[in-house]
Amino acid sequence: MSPLRPLLLALVLAVMPCAQGACPVPADLKHSDGTRTCAKLYDKSDPYYENCCGGAELSLEPGADLPYLPSNWANTASSLVVAPRCELTVWSLKGKAGKTRKFSTGTYPRLEEYRRGIFGDWSNAISALYCRCS
Repeated sequence: MSPLRPLLLALVLAVMPCAQGACPVPADLKHSDGTRTCAKLYDKSDPYYENCCGGAELSLEPGADLPYLPSNWANTASSLVVAPRCELTVWSLKGKAGKTRKFSTGTYPRLEEYRRGIFGDWSNAISALYCRCS
């Protein structure tokens, strides 16, 4: 075994981005009093995963149905996290029109990685949503 091999492995592990970055773990989406949160949207993402899920945050309760997002959140979300046993359905146009996608339990630090049609992606493209938990 080459003496450089362990050094190269350490370098690769140090440079490789973490899959979840600064995003919370889905199981941690709870209020301080223990009540459940369905999902959280964030207005910042970054090419480096450890810098994602930053900036302003929109917390969604189970059953949140927003055919019209608040004006400061329309087409703004670029990262999101969905709690366990929950599902977030999003639309690209207000009034629940346009393209749609369902996000199941998990962390989505870069919505640029999720296709919306042939040429688009879901970063800064969410105009309406519905969040449900079982």
